[in-house]
Amino acid sequence: MKSTTEVNPRIAPPGWPEIVVGIAVLALVGFGLPILVSGQVDLTSPLGGALLACLSGVAGLAGFAAAAALRRRTWGSFGLRRASAGWLWLGVAGGVVALLAKGILTPLFLMLTDAPTDTQAGYAAGASSGPWLLVLTAIGLIVLTPIGEELLFRGVVTTGLLRYGPIIATVGSAVIFALLHGINVVLPAALVVGIITAELRRRSDSVWPGVVVHAFNNSITVIAYALIPGVVS
Repeated sequence: MKSTTEVNPRIAPPGWPEIVVGIAVLALVGFGLPILVSGQVDLTSPLGGALLACLSGVAGLAGFAAAAALRRRTWGSFGLRRASAGWLWLGVAGGVVALLAKGILTPLFLMLTDAPTDTQAGYAAGASSGPWLLVLTAIGLIVLTPIGEELLFRGVVTTGLLRYGPIIATVGSAVIFALLHGINVVLPAALVVGIITAELRRRSDSVWPGVVVHAFNNSITVIAYALIPGVVS
């Protein structure tokens, strides 16, 4: 007797082709595009920082779109399913846990390493340079980035790695997510957020609780950027 996947490949989870293509497109858009436009736009300026905040989300969305376009699958194969209110509230709780963990792990990480601490200075400049740039930065970091990165890293990467078991799927996708943020002050927080959101994706069968975690965490960061001039982590 054929399995459900063999009968209808559209419900099969994404695999390595989707993972590789999605990450490659994210890197191309998120890292390559700023290099191309750096001669025309000062990316270290407040406007440049706000634009980079939006590009962060666009890169994730582009990576997911490229991965999803490889083979015809249902949206549910990527965890694009409705989540109950209970799971969404667990997302809020996960955001609180991630924030508390960041407060502990980031100082420890900086004590043990000489990792850069100014990698998000552009975001901070955008959020603290007037209402319009604050709104643009907030759209990028609180709306576009959580949706784009969760669709790619949890909808594609975590889902694709689940064939190897829950530990590899959760930890593996979180490590990939964190490393793509760079070896800098953001890495501990990205790793914690990656673990929490991947586990919520696995248990709820939906990416939306992870989007809530991500948006909650980023919203606190944007508020800190806006209220505390000079803060960059």
